[in-house]
Amino acid sequence: MPYDKNKYPFNTKDQAPLRRELRNEGTAAEAVLWLLLKGKQLDGIRWRRQFGVGPYILDFYCPQLRLCIELDGAPHDTLHGSQYDCRREEWLQHTHGIRTLRFENKDVFVHQDAVIERIREVTKEILG
Repeated sequence: MPYDKNKYPFNTKDQAPLRRELRNEGTAAEAVLWLLLKGKQLDGIRWRRQFGVGPYILDFYCPQLRLCIELDGAPHDTLHGSQYDCRREEWLQHTHGIRTLRFENKDVFVHQDAVIERIREVTKEILG
């Protein structure tokens, strides 16, 4: 399906206040992961934080790779939360070809090296 920028715009102005709030009021896990991703620190890849794609706001997004990283806390552990996440991932993949990597918030603290290694693996896989 061809992409229609008017139908599924990126970073719409109406989302700007929410994106700003999410950046300023993010979780501790998001703050820690951002310190590792920002400024092309991870393998020279540029990441964006709280990036809008259509109706969704992604925790972290790399336009070059079409890769999204989502950090999940307790709300994602419910049936409703997991169904929402599944619909969202399907939409991102089908509409934009965006792949989603998910990690639990605690993994950023407890298994930080494994999180970074997984991001590197997927990055290398995408880049070929």
